[in-house]
Amino acid sequence: MSQPQTDTHTTARLMDGTVPARRIVAEATATAAEIARRTGTTPCLATVLVGEDPASATYVRMKRARCAKAGIRSRHIPIPATTTTAELVATLTALSDDPDVHGILLQHPCGPHIDERAAFEAIAPAKDVDGVTTHSFAAMSFGLPGGFVSCTPGGIMRLLAEYEVPLAGRHAVVVGRSAILGKPAGMLLLAQDATVTYCHSRTADLAAIVREADIVVAAVGRPRLIGGADLKPGAVVVDAGYNPGNIGDVDFDTARTRAGLITPVPGGVGPMTIAVLLAQTVRAAAAQLGVRGGV
Repeated sequence: MSQPQTDTHTTARLMDGTVPARRIVAEATATAAEIARRTGTTPCLATVLVGEDPASATYVRMKRARCAKAGIRSRHIPIPATTTTAELVATLTALSDDPDVHGILLQHPCGPHIDERAAFEAIAPAKDVDGVTTHSFAAMSFGLPGGFVSCTPGGIMRLLAEYEVPLAGRHAVVVGRSAILGKPAGMLLLAQDATVTYCHSRTADLAAIVREADIVVAAVGRPRLIGGADLKPGAVVVDAGYNPGNIGDVDFDTARTRAGLITPVPGGVGPMTIAVLLAQTVRAAAAQLGVRGGV
């Protein structure tokens, strides 16, 4: 079993997300092909993008390209930046009612004038492959069947399992409390018997709390917020932040001399997020098309 290093003068092992992500995508590709063979229907993911934010547009193009490689059909719905919440909800409701669409991804953020929660709740739970609805959050938190995990937290958990990181009884600090990243990440860690502390922008003496963590999940969206001096020697560091210039929420250069395991940015959490999205799209398609056994 892989164990975090405790020598503060060694370099942390990298938690490379590309290899396990490739395996997850390969499984999803095989399943998508089997669904198409049995039903004559190719699994389909609808991507919805509000406005023309360059970063969001890049993310959507990347996800659609990965869909194509995995044999998953994608349907892209660009929405003007001037759209209203009601208009966006109507679009998502129509996609939810469309039997040719098996998964729906609303790229966020949608803009300050949009009620994102109202938009997310317009996605049918059976098609919420990005895990953004309250139904999915509740199912994930209570361990109930039928829901989908939020893709980035789900990818983080798979990555921790890949590197055989023990979670039971360990102190995990999640820096960030968003409804689709920080909060679900903490709930998934709690379900694996970790002791979880949430930190956020109003946390007093953040560095002192992080320094007590066996596992740190940085998911706040502030570049290099956490440095090496903030870490317990040998800690497992998962950087889920992505800021302009391929910079994470962790100062990688100083953190890698203190941590035992650390994710790079890019190449760590990102590939796992997309892999989980594809896997959940295929799973949603199988359920909606009544395909059972062998997928």
